Amino acid sequence: MTKDAPPADPQLARWQRFRKSRNEALASDYGWLTLTSFQWLADSPAAVELVPGLWSTDGTTAFLTAAASDGLTLVDGGAPVEGTISAELANEDSLMWVQFGGADGRQVVVELAMRANKYAIRTRDSASPVFTGFDGAPTFDYRPDLVIEARFIPYPEPVEVPIGTANPLVDGVHRSVGELVFRLPGQEHECRLQAEEEKLGALMVTFHDETNRLTTDEWRKVSTARPRPDGTVILDFNRAINYPSAFTPYGTCPMPVKNNSLDYRIEAGEKQPFAEPDTQPR
Repeated sequence: MTKDAPPADPQLARWQRFRKSRNEALASDYGWLTLTSFQWLADSPAAVELVPGLWSTDGTTAFLTAAASDGLTLVDGGAPVEGTISAELANEDSLMWVQFGGADGRQVVVELAMRANKYAIRTRDSASPVFTGFDGAPTFDYRPDLVIEARFIPYPEPVEVPIGTANPLVDGVHRSVGELVFRLPGQEHECRLQAEEEKLGALMVTFHDETNRLTTDEWRKVSTARPRPDGTVILDFNRAINYPSAFTPYGTCPMPVKNNSLDYRIEAGEKQPFAEPDTQPR
């Protein structure tokens, strides 16, 4: 007679489902793993790297001039680009604008973006080796002791804090709505992390810890559910994930606010995705 298998740890099973969904999202078509360039647009028509046509901006509008022989088509609808087309974006907005290349004419999608009130393009190439060779983001083993109960202390009003980003030419703003207060295993002092609000009242914190540049990227983020009526949340560091800038040098991802640094090795969640993090371009 064989013994029944022990019941699965429901917390571990939920984390495994989270990891599966996370890896599927990273491997999505034209996602972050496909980025192959980030280029600012000039104020007069000029060629750019990796993309046909002439590109420019007058500060408020972006322009693309191309011939039918360039093979560019609109992502929305697939019409060929002949002559000059234009688009306008608000700051921090993006548009998957045109595409070209490959047997179907869709190998590369060109994203128009407005960052720091300036226009740029990013190429998203489905043949990028970072994308084609991806088999999942590496993680630490599951750590139940790093599933922490925290209490949320909201600010009377959100506070906008200037921050840097992964691109030194792009500044960012952290809209802090309050602080998560908690203790880590083995520590007596309280930790405080400023949080931003996500959809439906969920919270997100961007943080440094003492694994950064060793086994993890320079910073990571983790989200919680909406605070309970008593103000508590579960802060599960096993769900700490990398920003896109960990996978590509072409991101403009926000850095943590000055005080969001933990004097602790958070050996949970995603690791640096490349074996030699110090050799990766920023």
